[in-house]
Amino acid sequence: MCAMKDFYISDCANCENKVITSSFVVAVKQVKPKKTGEPYLALTLADRGGQIEAKMWDNVTDALTAFEQDDYVKVKGLINRYKNHFQLTIHKVRKLQESEIEFDDYLPKCSKDINQLWQTLADLVATFSNPHLKSLVQAFMSDAEIVTAYRNAPAAKTLHHAYIGGLLDHVVSLFKSCDLVSRNYPLVDRDLLLTGAFLHDIGKIYELSYNRSFAYTTRGQLLGHMIIELEMLQAKIAQLQDFPPELKTLLEHLIISHHGEYEFGSPKLPMFPEALMLHYLDDLDSKMESMRAHLERESTLEGAWTGYNASLGRPLLKREKFLEPTAEPAQAQAASAGGSGGVLAGIESGNGQHVETSAVSVPSADPEPATQKS
Repeated sequence: MCAMKDFYISDCANCENKVITSSFVVAVKQVKPKKTGEPYLALTLADRGGQIEAKMWDNVTDALTAFEQDDYVKVKGLINRYKNHFQLTIHKVRKLQESEIEFDDYLPKCSKDINQLWQTLADLVATFSNPHLKSLVQAFMSDAEIVTAYRNAPAAKTLHHAYIGGLLDHVVSLFKSCDLVSRNYPLVDRDLLLTGAFLHDIGKIYELSYNRSFAYTTRGQLLGHMIIELEMLQAKIAQLQDFPPELKTLLEHLIISHHGEYEFGSPKLPMFPEALMLHYLDDLDSKMESMRAHLERESTLEGAWTGYNASLGRPLLKREKFLEPTAEPAQAQAASAGGSGGVLAGIESGNGQHVETSAVSVPSADPEPATQKS
């Protein structure tokens, strides 16, 4: 029988310096050496409330082989704070049996109505005036396998919209932005732009797995979502009559250029207006969601500044707390917010562009606790 889970990672602020017992999914498992050469466990644990870094320093011999990455575990440990981020020091851990697991407890979900999001998408597609583009998108939206995955997939592993339904939430938001901004630029073909928005991340339904934790599939690691999208586009167009080959070429360019720069994985730079607009609005939507999520996660922490956000490359100002009369001077808090630390979850350039990558991982230092002998 499933045990009721009464602690989620989002509850950390209420449990600081307290010992908790709860269950999690193991998103990352690493065995690392202490200064003495003895092993310790460095984990990333997850539930629908987020993720937390966890360390097990003592009595780790049995735990080393007791569970693996993507397993569900029950943990007893101390919640504390390090560099303004919560972490968990594990005292005991054991693997959960399938009968003890309530799967809905472990993956974050979109807070919006998925049916309403899908209807919003369908309503906007219905306004297309280009019959070829309308038929293409509607063909994707009538494919049962694609529909189920599109409505459930995350938009990314960690950087933005990293929750069940995140892909659809991101695309609907991007559709609205594209629809609005395109009105200000007569040279932009709205239908082409919106079709690019629909297709630009559709390959993530096969690039990412999201049964236990968010991870890359083998195909996703080897090919990436853009190659998968080109294959999907080719297969769907083959089912349509008289689809213009030139229009297909434009859609392929929208897909392969939407990351915007060579160093972010785009084989080509955006070379026509719709491609350029898609890139910038996609990047804007991902960054705004990254900011929203980071501010929400750290809203209960003291001070007007969050900790360092690795994907954006900066700490963030909590505007409401900054405007409070008793707020600490921003300059002092900025100095304590940590302007250069953190694990790199993405690649960043001088203009702040970021793209999630599965190929780059820079582990952070794992200082042993003060009581740990070296």
